[in-house]
Amino acid sequence: MSDAPQIDHGEIARQNDEFRRSYGQSRRIRGRIMMTPGMADLDAITMQRIQFEIVLFDNFSADNDPYGEHDFGAFTIKVDGEDTVIWFKIDLYDRQYAAGSEKPDDPTQTRRVMTILLPSEY
Repeated sequence: MSDAPQIDHGEIARQNDEFRRSYGQSRRIRGRIMMTPGMADLDAITMQRIQFEIVLFDNFSADNDPYGEHDFGAFTIKVDGEDTVIWFKIDLYDRQYAAGSEKPDDPTQTRRVMTILLPSEY
């Protein structure tokens, strides 16, 4: 029997959904939203469309969400007339953003960082 604490992946998914759907504005689920340089180069209208897609994203599957935590998503939008794949990834840190959270299903001890990026920037 393992001494490792049991992690409630369903609770992590609920918290990640709340964080993502509020686009980081939840008072209960705290964190930051970051973007890579490629994302920062996009115009404001495109970024609004990306935010909309992230907030409404619900295409989680065994392929993109093997632990059931709703911590990764990918979708395609048009950027300058070209189909462009966008990724978002949610990582769970301690309150100081210094290391991984020891209790990732406890929102009082966990801070989220959602990174929005182009696959080529991974």
